[in-house]
Formats: sequence, C-alpha cells, structure tokens
Amino acid sequence: MKNNSLSPDQLQRIDAYWRAANYLSVGQIFLANNPLLKRPLELTDIKHMLLGHWGTTPGQNFIYAHLNRVIKAHDLDMIYVSGPGHGGPAVVSNTYLEGTYSEVYPWLQRRRHHHHAL
Repeated sequence: MKNNSLSPDQLQRIDAYWRAANYLSVGQIFLANNPLLKRPLELTDIKHMLLGHWGTTPGQNFIYAHLNRVIKAHDLDMIYVSGPGHGGPAVVSNTYLEGTYSEVYPWLQRRRHHHHAL
C-alpha cells in the first residue's frame, strides 16, 4: 500500500500555516485593538459586536491550507468557494497569508514576505 502521508517537514509547514490563519482569524473576530498582544489584553481590546464565528473558522482554514497544498502539488486548476458571513475571517486570513489580499488592497501589505511552499 502506498503511503500518502505528509513528510514531517510538510506537516510542520502546513500546521504553522494553519495556526497563523487561525491567529489572524481570531483577531478579526474578537479584537478591536492590540492584535500582537504587545500588552496584556484589556476589556477595551475586545469588540462589542463580533465579526464572524469561531465555530466555522478553524475548519475553513484547514480546508483552505490543504487545498492550497494540493493545488500546488498537482498544478490543479481549481478554486475554493466560501460564502460570506461567519467564515469571512478565514478567507481574509488565508488570502492575506498567501498575498492575494494585498494584490486587491495594496495598502494592506505584509511587513515581512516569507513565502514558503506548502
């Protein structure tokens, strides 16, 4: 039987990407301020009205990360379609991490560009 598991390096990279997407998503959903946690969180840092829903976000981040990996590995012509709403922070987080968000919104650039293939 063929082993289709990820190598330890691939697993580490996909996990790091997924955790980064989750971190960015949590910030979008819950935080109004202090996203880098440069100081202890205060009540004033938390949004009064939440944007998105944490229950849908990690799963969508997981799917996005693995589909990105499969698309690159097999040079597939496909897209991931996600509706607006509760999962919006997941799509924004992933498109920001991969760089396409900044192509559409050039004033929102990543400070460091560390692009690693998944």
